[in-house]
Amino acid sequence: MVKTSSAALPDSETESATEAAADCAAESPAMLHSPALADLVGYNARRASLVVISRFLQVLAPLALRPVEFSVLSLIHHNPGATSRQLCQALGLQPPNLVGMVNRLHQRDLIERRPHPSDGRAVGLHLSLAGLQLAREAEIRARALEDDVAPGLTPRERATLIRLLAKVHQKR
Repeated sequence: MVKTSSAALPDSETESATEAAADCAAESPAMLHSPALADLVGYNARRASLVVISRFLQVLAPLALRPVEFSVLSLIHHNPGATSRQLCQALGLQPPNLVGMVNRLHQRDLIERRPHPSDGRAVGLHLSLAGLQLAREAEIRARALEDDVAPGLTPRERATLIRLLAKVHQKR
């Protein structure tokens, strides 16, 4: 039977459980070692992602942008007239998820929908003036963030890391 509270433990076991909890709190997670995790690309990519996303959220908070919204605005900024289908493919998003986001960005007057010049069924997405200004500011903040989250990387190491990560996430 598993005991879930220290109240159910005899005094000697309560002291042992309390000591074990104190020991865990005092130890740094960096002291743990697991070669099985250390050698996994996914584990290391996820750990790095947590650091970057946490800081990214702080940097974009004053702009009221989430990371995926930043990505959408940046793609539209550099690809005016992009369609929702293209954005879904580029970002690996499901169409229903993008529709709601595009609607929110449109309601904030950050993007405009215009007829696609070569496909009468499609709608091209463009940044409004406010969207262009916000995208530029967000991109400046994102660039500055890069140095903040990886200060130990040389420019060459950073370029190599980006190249290698792209090899992992790009479709073959």
